[in-house]
Amino acid sequence: MIVHQLIKYFETWAPKGASWEKDNVGLQIGSTDAKIKNIFLSLELNAESLNEAIKKNCNFIFTHHPFLFKPLSKIDITHNPKAKLIEKLIKNNITLYSAHTNLDFTKHGVSFELAKRLKLNNINFLKNEKGNQVKLIVFVPAEFVDKVSNAIFNAGGGVIGEYTKCSFRTNGSGTFEGSENTNPALGKKENFEKVEETKIEVLINKWDASKVIKSMIAAHPYEEPAFDVIPLENENVNYGFGAIGELDKPLAQNEFLNHVCKKLKTKNIRFTKGSGRKIKKVAVCGGSGARLVFDAVNQNADAFVTADVKYHDFQDGENEILFIDAGHYETEILILDEVKKRIEKIISDSGKNIKVYKNSRSTNPVRFFNNTGDK
Repeated sequence: MIVHQLIKYFETWAPKGASWEKDNVGLQIGSTDAKIKNIFLSLELNAESLNEAIKKNCNFIFTHHPFLFKPLSKIDITHNPKAKLIEKLIKNNITLYSAHTNLDFTKHGVSFELAKRLKLNNINFLKNEKGNQVKLIVFVPAEFVDKVSNAIFNAGGGVIGEYTKCSFRTNGSGTFEGSENTNPALGKKENFEKVEETKIEVLINKWDASKVIKSMIAAHPYEEPAFDVIPLENENVNYGFGAIGELDKPLAQNEFLNHVCKKLKTKNIRFTKGSGRKIKKVAVCGGSGARLVFDAVNQNADAFVTADVKYHDFQDGENEILFIDAGHYETEILILDEVKKRIEKIISDSGKNIKVYKNSRSTNPVRFFNNTGDK
């Protein structure tokens, strides 16, 4: 399996275009033409995780947090620890790839995995993204409708939730008159023509628009197809922020706090008290999601589990919702299990003998000190 083949498969789930515009996702270091030996998964890259990857003969490393985020002014391998890692990656012919906010915002991504770990049911996005879709409208001669629509679908158009190949079609008449320099697929040049056509309307994610339009034009019989691309403000059911679901049965506040600690394997969480009601409906957001607290409240969630909550953010949720900071690492590390499962499936389907390893050590830089009061 070649690196670009794995990336292409992975990005059908978490496309780069779905990421925050200022994020640096995708290839970090290395070659997309390299043949994959084994694969190493880690939340982020540090010296210990790189050494483990090399020891396990892995030449492809996947991380959730981008290794390169801010522009580098120089690569000083003598004094800069990150530069030393870059040197080591290159010397060992290792390709490094990162999926960050695109994996946060996609269905069954970071927040969905957090919701599943907390045993929530009926999981949906807490807040759907909007403004990242367009509608493609194209006019096609009746006999070419299937060819053109299939080209659109195969390039990524027409996906709505769990449905694919979604479109709306209207029959009508199209007219045109080509100049002496034309070579019309139907009718004659310099002659006014009237043709039975079908208007095809399809939703497309913005990041797929260029690819879909290119495929549509290639399949279309006309020299100059007539089509419209219309920006939309619709909520995108396929991408969003956070997740929300329900527990099987309501839990008292302390029971739920214990439940979170047990499922996320942590003994340290911060929280601000909620309304006092039992916890049934729960909102979550892996990583830094405090900005979504009002969305959780507005959807009548009893609790909101996220990380990196600031003092004044806690004040926003006080007495409204059981607002929990369970740790950045703790709420995101779960995604590696889903990544591993999906990569192993594509490897199995391809018949290749490639092993996928998860980092055996924690990369969490946060430590806790418990003062026992001993003198």
